[in-house]
Amino acid sequence: MGNRPMMLRPTGKDYLWGGRRLNDEFEKNIDMFPLAETWECSTHPDGPSFITGGEYDGMKLSDVLKEHPEYLGTHLKGRNRLDTSGRTDRTDAGEAELPILIKFIDADKDLSVQVHPDDEYAREHEDGQRGKTEMWYVLDAAKDARLIYGLNRDMTVDGMRQAINNGTLNRYLQTVPVKKDDVFFVEAGTIHALGAGILVAEIQENSNLTYRLYDYDRTDREGNKRELHIEKSLRVARLKSVSEPRQPLRVLKYRQGAASELLCRCRYFEVYRMLINTERRQRVTYQADSMSYRILLCVNGCGTISYEDESMNFYKGDCIFVPADSVELNLHGQAQFLDVHG
Repeated sequence: MGNRPMMLRPTGKDYLWGGRRLNDEFEKNIDMFPLAETWECSTHPDGPSFITGGEYDGMKLSDVLKEHPEYLGTHLKGRNRLDTSGRTDRTDAGEAELPILIKFIDADKDLSVQVHPDDEYAREHEDGQRGKTEMWYVLDAAKDARLIYGLNRDMTVDGMRQAINNGTLNRYLQTVPVKKDDVFFVEAGTIHALGAGILVAEIQENSNLTYRLYDYDRTDREGNKRELHIEKSLRVARLKSVSEPRQPLRVLKYRQGAASELLCRCRYFEVYRMLINTERRQRVTYQADSMSYRILLCVNGCGTISYEDESMNFYKGDCIFVPADSVELNLHGQAQFLDVHG
């Protein structure tokens, strides 16, 4: 008998740039305003997700994985990474830690201009933590929405520091138009920011390391400006100009009742967009093998997942953790998922 899927409940974050959409459109029912992010599938201590329903009801996903590390599978991406000295980092196979983190993000206002460190820098300077490479799948975007992606010209550390100090940093930031269904891969070291009016699903390394370069001189409810991390940012940021990111070539592959396409593949995760549309007698089967877990993030529609003698309903916004070596699942309904392979 295989392992059974688990519906997850997220932790919310009330960052000052957030809005109302995650409660209004995804029915997160989190008593928080603004609601900027929901950490949908997370074992990170800053924002754990919890099991809802079934034998693990109310438990943190991290605690379940500590009891059952086999749920992660035998060939986890990002596990057993070596540093240059040959030592393994704390993502050793003995750690029952999810290597990735999945969020919904509602950017009602501009996010800070920021950068994330890579694994090597984070390991050496942030107490063995992971770096943060991430991807965004755009769920919705306002008509003139834009994001920041890298620099539009080559810069030096001194030139960047001067631009930050004299308020001219925006001149050197590359802005990119954004529309619904776009995909952006943001490698560690890339200066970036979501702009106002963008709603995304984010798949990233399991990290909460963000270095802010600029935050528009905003203040929080107490009138305090948020901390900047200029020197750390300048140590990890790529200061060469980058070309405007192009949307990846996407090819839908069809089978009865379903279609899927690859959105992103990197050393940390693979992400597919999967659509199901079943009629009364159709069924779409889905299963995680023994090598790794999978995560289903429903970004539109609704339906039912049935297996053996049980079933669970899912709706827009729901996140389901599918353990390695899972039972065969039958998906029924009209829905769109992000299908994440760890």
